[in-house]
Amino acid sequence: MTGSVWRRNDKGSRLRRRVVCALSLVCLLLGLAACGQEEPEGENVRQVYFLSSGETKVESHAFELVSETPEGQVEELLQCLATNPEKLEYKAPLAMGFQVLDTRLEDETVLLDVDAAYLELPSLTEVLVRAAIVRTLTQVDGVSYVGITVEGSQLYDAVGSPVGWMSADQFIDNDGNEINTYELARVRLYFAGEDGNTLIAAYREKYYSTSMQMERFVLEELIAGPSGQVKGLYPSVNPNTEIINITTRDGVCYVNLDENFLTVVNNVPTEVSIYAVVDSLVELSSINKVQILINGEVPASFSASSYERNLDIVTTLEK
Repeated sequence: MTGSVWRRNDKGSRLRRRVVCALSLVCLLLGLAACGQEEPEGENVRQVYFLSSGETKVESHAFELVSETPEGQVEELLQCLATNPEKLEYKAPLAMGFQVLDTRLEDETVLLDVDAAYLELPSLTEVLVRAAIVRTLTQVDGVSYVGITVEGSQLYDAVGSPVGWMSADQFIDNDGNEINTYELARVRLYFAGEDGNTLIAAYREKYYSTSMQMERFVLEELIAGPSGQVKGLYPSVNPNTEIINITTRDGVCYVNLDENFLTVVNNVPTEVSIYAVVDSLVELSSINKVQILINGEVPASFSASSYERNLDIVTTLEK
């Protein structure tokens, strides 16, 4: 991708469409199977993603492309994404009460501009709509990212963060399974203070796939660092840290990390990083203690084999 995030170039490939067009006629020409009525087979088959009737998950139905060009394939997929099936077993993501005003295909991106009615979607439904659109359109050869704007303006998620360009892997859980239900999680994480020797608690709200371990979700968010919306918070764990695996048994959470965890960042001692992990995980009701392993072993430099909550180094932000 080149240029600004929402670059528009009239000389680039442009697709214009209206959701209110005669989609039924188009689907008739393409065959009922094209809009998910049957499951076709062939080299040119793609998966079109729809919302379940209860708007709790995304499911896919096969669609055989007719066009040989990226422009034509995007148009075909958009038409099916906007066409509700005769049987009300699932819902088309582009037929949820909002209108697509403009669609542009340029470089590796597809940009959808929607009207303000999009903002009236319930938070969970909106996440699933995005997931269905992105997972569908990124199957077109040469399309890697999808963006959504609202009447030309940046789209923000439920917690106020800009959505920006989206890729298919943002909507797949760690096990590689397709997304199922999403839930809004509110977790308490411990980030470093300015001096690096203290921890400060901060809440984070975010949708996560329920097929993901809550322990992994907490740890991934901790490693990702503070959002930047609150001043005075700094990363408490090396952001290059990789999670090898994480399991919980009998109230003890076993966290296996790679060696990057031991590399000090922002003058945060390893012991403080340890308690950032421990205090964040112990916030979960199922966890009382945490054992941290590095590549499967407890380092000799650790002061204990397992750790309990430590609030002695926790402070509050100065006002």
